[in-house]
Amino acid sequence: MQYSGLSSFIDSLEKSEELLRIKTYADPVLEITEITDRVTKSGGKALLFENNGTAFPLLINAYGSDKRMAMAIGKQNIEEALTEISDLMERFTSAADSFLKKIRSLPDLLKISGYLPVITRKKGICQQVICKDPDLDIFPVLKCWPHDGGRFITLPMVHTIHPVTGKKNVGMYRMQILDRNHTAIHWQLHKTGAAHFEAWKKTGRKMPVSVSLGGDPAYAYAATAPLPENINEYILAGFLRKRKVRLVKCITNELYVPDDADIVIEGYVDPEEELVMEGPFGDHTGFYSLADLYPVFHVTCITHSKNAVYPATVVGIPPMEDAWLIRATEKIFLPPLRLVIQPEIEDLHMPDAGVAHNLAVVRIRKTYPGQGKKVINSLSGAGQMMFTKYLIIVSGDTDIRDYSKLLISVCRNTDLRSDLLFTSGPLDVLDHSAETFSLGGKLGIDATQKIREEKYSPWILNPEQDTGKNICHVTDILKTLADEKNIYRPDGKPLIVVGVDVEKDKGIIVRLRKLFADRGCGNFAGLIALVDNKVDVTDLFTVSWQVLANTDPLRDIEIIDNKTMIIDGTIKAFREGGFPRRWPNVVCSSAETIDIINKKWESFEIGPFIPSPSLKFSMLCQSGNEQITTV
Repeated sequence: MQYSGLSSFIDSLEKSEELLRIKTYADPVLEITEITDRVTKSGGKALLFENNGTAFPLLINAYGSDKRMAMAIGKQNIEEALTEISDLMERFTSAADSFLKKIRSLPDLLKISGYLPVITRKKGICQQVICKDPDLDIFPVLKCWPHDGGRFITLPMVHTIHPVTGKKNVGMYRMQILDRNHTAIHWQLHKTGAAHFEAWKKTGRKMPVSVSLGGDPAYAYAATAPLPENINEYILAGFLRKRKVRLVKCITNELYVPDDADIVIEGYVDPEEELVMEGPFGDHTGFYSLADLYPVFHVTCITHSKNAVYPATVVGIPPMEDAWLIRATEKIFLPPLRLVIQPEIEDLHMPDAGVAHNLAVVRIRKTYPGQGKKVINSLSGAGQMMFTKYLIIVSGDTDIRDYSKLLISVCRNTDLRSDLLFTSGPLDVLDHSAETFSLGGKLGIDATQKIREEKYSPWILNPEQDTGKNICHVTDILKTLADEKNIYRPDGKPLIVVGVDVEKDKGIIVRLRKLFADRGCGNFAGLIALVDNKVDVTDLFTVSWQVLANTDPLRDIEIIDNKTMIIDGTIKAFREGGFPRRWPNVVCSSAETIDIINKKWESFEIGPFIPSPSLKFSMLCQSGNEQITTV
C-alpha cells in the first residue's frame, strides 16, 4: 500500500488494530514521553495524541513493532524487503564480469533499478498552508525527559546540499527549539549534514536547510538508514515502496522536499554565526547526551498540508521505538553488506542492549583459516560499522539471537590468547566511556569454529559442566569486596555478575584486579562482569546494557590465566583520579511525572495499567541533573 501523508498511514494502522487514539489531554512536556515509554516497552500500539494543546495530532510509536515497521515500508513483513534487495543483488552479480565491474557499487545498482526521485512543478500537498511568519510553537514539540535542555523535534528529515558538488542528503538530526523561529540543529561530527556545513563555511554563504516531517513513513526510515554517502535517501524509499518519490521546491530556498510531507520547516544556517549550546538530551543510549555547541537554524517559512499530523519519537533506556528501526536495518542491509563488503556474511544482529553501535554479532560461512579476523578487520572500517565498539564473529549454526547459546559458543570457540583483537578507533560521539571524545578502544572477537590450521586452546572446554566447585575460589575473593546478594551466578552459564560500590569505595576495582592477578581464578573459566551495586545483577539485559555502555575495551578488560575475562562496567566518574570528561546520568522520568500519569491513566483508555519503566531504573540515577557530579 502507498501512503499519502501520515493520515493515510494512520487509517491503515487503525484498520489493522495497530493504533490507539488518545483523546484525553496529554502535555507534550514530559507527559507524552512517560505514556509512550510505558506503551512501547510493553509491546503496545502506535499512539495518536489528539488533545495536546495544538491543532496538530501527534503520532508516536508508529514504528514500534515488527508489523508496523513492515507496514511503514509497504511490506507484509521485513523479510519481503530482504528478499527484494537480495534478488536485485543476485540479478546484477550474475551478469558478465565486464558489466559487473561497471555496476559494482550499491548506488549504481539502485539507480539502474529506476527509482530516482522526480520533481513536480506544481505546489505540493505539503504546501496547502503557507506560513511566512513562522511560529514553531504551533506544533506539539516534546520535552522528553526532566533534564532535557528544552523541547526537541525528534523525527525531522533534514535536507541539505553540498555547495560545490550539488550532492543532496537527508539526515535525521534532532532539533532543539530556541524560540518561535530558531532551533539548534544537532548534526554530529561524522554525519553528512556536518560535512555539508563545513563546505558551506568555506564559501562564506548561508547554508539552505529544509526539514520535512511526516509524509510516507518510508521516508523517515530511509533518513535513518546507513546508506553510502553518494546515494540519495529517496532512492531507497522509492525502491522499498516501488514508487518514485515526488519532490517539490521549497518556498524560500532552493531545496526540494517530498510533495506529500505533512509539515515542512524551511530556513538556513549561517556558518559564520556563533554556535549555541544544544542539549542536554535523553538519548537512545539510555544516558543523557550532554550539552555542546551546534549551529542555529533560522526558520524562514513553515508549510503544511490541511490535515497535517506531527510525528515524533522518544528515545531512552532500550528498548524503545528505534529498536525496530535497527532490526529492520539488520535485515534490509544484509544483502548490500554481503555484496559490497563481505560475501561470506550470513547474518547480522545488533542486540537492543548494544543500542546499535556498542555491539554487533556477525555469523559467517567459514572456509579458510583466519577468516574471522579478516572479517573483523574489514567491517571495522565499513561505513557506520566503524563506530561498533564490540564486534563478535561466529560461524556454523550458531543462533546469534539466542544469547545463552551465543555466550557458550563464544567461550567454546575463542582462544583468549589469540582471538581477541584489541584496537582503537572512531566511536559514536554519544559514547561516554572513552576518555577522548569520539575516539576509544574497541574489541573484535573471533569466535568462529576453528579449523585444522588454526591452533587454539578454547576459552572453556566444557561450558555446560556444573560450575559449583569451580566458582568457590572466585566467590571467596568477590565476597571480600561485595555483598553476597550482589553476586549472581546464572545456572549453566560461564558467567558471574558482581555489583560493587564504586561511589563509596573509589579504589575497589584496582584492588579487585590485583586480588585476581595475585591469586588467580582457581578452576573458574568464564566471564566476570562488574557493575555498580545499584544494578540488579540478576537482570542480564540491564547488566549487558550497562557493561556495553560504560566500558572502553582497552582500559576495562583484563584476562586472568588465559581463561577468565574480567570486564569493568562500572561508572568511571567515581574512580580514583576522576574521569577527564563529563559522565552522563541515566535517563528516567521524574517521580512527579510518574504520579501525574498514574492518576490520569484510566482516562487515556489505553488498557490495563502499565507501571512506569523508570521505576525499574530510577536506582541507577545518581543525584543531581543530566551529569554525574562527584563533589
